[in-house]
Order: sequence, then structure tokens, then C-alpha cells
Amino acid sequence: MAQLIAQHGRVSVAHLAEQFEITTETVRRDLSSLERIGLIRRVHGGAVPSSSLAVIESGLGERDQTQTAQKDAIAAAAVALLPPAGSTIVVDAGSTTSRLAASLPRDHRLTVVTHAVPVAARLAGQPHIDLVLLPGRVRPTTQAAVGSDTVATLADLRADVAFVATNGLTLGHGLTTPDREEAATKRAIVASARRTVVLADSTKIGVESTLRFATLKDIDVLITDGGVDPDDHRSLERAGVEVVVV
Repeated sequence: MAQLIAQHGRVSVAHLAEQFEITTETVRRDLSSLERIGLIRRVHGGAVPSSSLAVIESGLGERDQTQTAQKDAIAAAAVALLPPAGSTIVVDAGSTTSRLAASLPRDHRLTVVTHAVPVAARLAGQPHIDLVLLPGRVRPTTQAAVGSDTVATLADLRADVAFVATNGLTLGHGLTTPDREEAATKRAIVASARRTVVLADSTKIGVESTLRFATLKDIDVLITDGGVDPDDHRSLERAGVEVVVV
């Protein structure tokens, strides 16, 4: 498996499963083992050789086409964790968090703060939503506002719940993302809320990106799918994270 990744430069989990005629869950476990001994590096949806730059980042459109059923289920489960009507939530940029925005119930009034242009576009004009769009420079890759203005505005905010996306989540290093400004914004989002809920499909678990924006102690709930490794599930709960599997 490591040799195939070295030859191709970047290989998806689905391709490896087909190539070796094994399940995607087995592929993810094998990739985790190979990463621990330094032969490869896991990235969103697959793996690259260990010599590859760790800043590879998929665009939002590409990410939106992967793990779609799992992301829909995760977003639906997140609706159950909404605070009472009249509360304030922050919705981070991401393909799964965008699905949450589309799933917000129409009989539940909320103030929604976001730096994500797709989230704002879904919610603009909704009568039950008081929409607050954060300032900043919009990154083309994530279609999200970032920068000093974004972080400064979040510093003055006190929200009830933040719904956060991540490029990677590991027991040892917490939640990570490749871009420095994106990391600063996510860090500010987590700090702004009384409660933080992470929406991450199982392909993100065991993956480390370049920059940490939160530790496991900073988050309250992780919503993920049934592909999560049982050992990771137990370890996350021992670390104090409530894990919701859909």
C-alpha cells in the first residue's frame, strides 16, 4: 500500500479499497498504521507519501462531493444539539456545516453568526434567522472570510454553541487545518462559544494537518459516522469528548 502511494503521489481511500479488495474501514486503519511509522501521511480522503507537503487542501466543491451520505446524517444529528429558540450559534465553514445550515428548522428562531459565504447564502432572507456575516478576506478554497477583522469580531462575541468543521482530528494533536488564517479564525470561533460541537466524518479522524486550532479539551461533542475506529471512539470518550455516531 505504501509503495502504491509513493508511485502515485496521492491515492484515495476508495481507490485503495478497490485495489486491494478490502473495506474502506480496513484501509483507514492500515493508513493510520503506516502513518505512525512514517511511511505515508494521511490527508482528507486518502494519503500522500510522507515526503509530500502537509499543506494539501481540497477545495470546498471537491470536499462537498465526498462522504455525502455521512455528511447528511451528521448534519441531521447536529440539529438535535441546537440550543433553545432565541439563542446564538456560530456556524464554521465546511461542507458538513453547510448541510447543517440547510437543515435548520424553520420554526426555531436563531441568531446565526458565520464567516462562510455558502452558509450565509443559504440563510439570507430566512425569516426565522437573524444572520450575522463576519468581515474579512474570503479565501477561494474554503469560501470563508478570514483575517484580523474576522478574529477581532469573534473576540467580542459570546455564542451559545459553535458548530465547527476540521481537516483533521487526532488524540495527540487535537483539531487541525492547513491554513494559518483559517486556523486563527477557527480558534476564535471555538473561544467564542460556551459549547463546541465538531462535525467531522470518520475520514478526518486520525488525520493531522499543519496547524492546530483546538485541543480535545476545547470541544464538547464530536458528531461522526459509523466508520470511526472503535479504539479511537473509546479513546476520545476517555479524553472527555462526547461522541455521537450516526
